[in-house]
Amino acid sequence: MLNGHGDDGYRYGKKIVADFSTNVWYGGEPAGLKDYVFERWSEINRYPEVLSESLREKIAGHHQMPVERLLVCSGTTESIYLIAQLYSGKRTTIVTPSFAEYEDACLSFDHEITGLSWQEALELPRLKADLVFICSPNNPTGLIFNDLQYWLKLNPQCLFVVDEAFIDFTDGAISAVSLMQRFSNLLVMRSLTKAYAIPGLRLGYLLAGEEIVESLVNIKQPWTVNTLAMAAGHYIYDHFDQVQPPVSQLISDKRTLVQELQKLECIEVLDSDTHFFLARTLVRNAAQLKDFLIEKHGLLIRDAGNFRGLTRQHFRLATQRAEDNQKMINALKEWQKLYY
Repeated sequence: MLNGHGDDGYRYGKKIVADFSTNVWYGGEPAGLKDYVFERWSEINRYPEVLSESLREKIAGHHQMPVERLLVCSGTTESIYLIAQLYSGKRTTIVTPSFAEYEDACLSFDHEITGLSWQEALELPRLKADLVFICSPNNPTGLIFNDLQYWLKLNPQCLFVVDEAFIDFTDGAISAVSLMQRFSNLLVMRSLTKAYAIPGLRLGYLLAGEEIVESLVNIKQPWTVNTLAMAAGHYIYDHFDQVQPPVSQLISDKRTLVQELQKLECIEVLDSDTHFFLARTLVRNAAQLKDFLIEKHGLLIRDAGNFRGLTRQHFRLATQRAEDNQKMINALKEWQKLYY
């Protein structure tokens, strides 16, 4: 899907004062990363490593995994399309609502797709599928799927593709990577663009069984991770403990924002385990609310009406700085006064 994602303020020709539409950490890239990357600028005169071998080895060491079980990719989107290509024509279940690229990638490679709602997935059904895509914490709801190990056990014939792009924005969530020694039917995708605020560089990786990774390597295009993205990855893992975003404070700020929004009668706020969450406008629709917030206040939200299972009234917000959160609260009070 080329259009319909968040962070699309450039399409409106208006100055965006605060961007609530993207789930990327608002604090920017880690201190020191920019200088580190630009010190290596001359390296762009040469081709990057074909498979980001040095970064692959470093991240595998971080996870205490054999390097053969890890593949570095140009963001999670490359991982998704590689997996869809490898399993062309297979039966695939997608837990919804969720990131549109799972379905788009599978459609590109002739999968037989079945949607399964989050509530239905919580019942841990037996599946007639070869592949399952599930995002935990989920985008757009921010909810964690806590019973994954039982579902894996019930469906050994399925490869579960777990997208953990937002796990760094939870307080104490347990990664599915911890299950990989016990379950061969598990592939975990991780992103480095959200927590470290480098989505423009495109960087992520996946972890899976050696045979699966080898098969993905065989269809992967060379040089997809550019030199500057690789340098950023090296910096992150060389300074891992020092570059983590302040998640506890972020979640605390989110609770404060939600408490204020819940006082409004014009919207409904839904539960979430992360710094971002869904809400629903009870007047007009999310597209009209988005236009109002941009035109009147320079605030950008994610219209979530194009997620399967959601309505034209749903929108997503990601917690920002306290002063920007207050701007959103004030703007929604004005929305309520005008239309509720």
